Amino acid sequence: MKLILTILLTFQCIYASAQTSPMLVRISEIEIFPKYLKEYTAILKTEAAASVKLEQGVVAIFPMFQKADSTQCRIVEIYASREAYQSHLKTPHFQHYKTSTVKMVKSLKLVDMNAVDEVTMKLLFRKDK
Repeated sequence: MKLILTILLTFQCIYASAQTSPMLVRISEIEIFPKYLKEYTAILKTEAAASVKLEQGVVAIFPMFQKADSTQCRIVEIYASREAYQSHLKTPHFQHYKTSTVKMVKSLKLVDMNAVDEVTMKLLFRKDK
């Protein structure tokens, strides 16, 4: 019985993974010029909130600053698919963020990641419908 249950759960996970396009998971590593920190933070907060609220394909956008150096920003970004990410780039709120903060950003590095357990991650970050 345990063997049958294990096999069924395994096939269910494989089937669920095959039915959805891969999520895009990224960490944005951003360094902000100190004189723009307050202004940048306000713009970023507005953009992140709008993205999560308005875009179904945005699973999570979680910005944070290092405790030891507040000019070092990291954003965990999770999108339902690469298509959702491409759609996000075209939204008015992202375009406003990008164009209004360009002078504030000293450096930007986008690090694409692989989820260890995408099936469970989808459950953790599931949006209410």
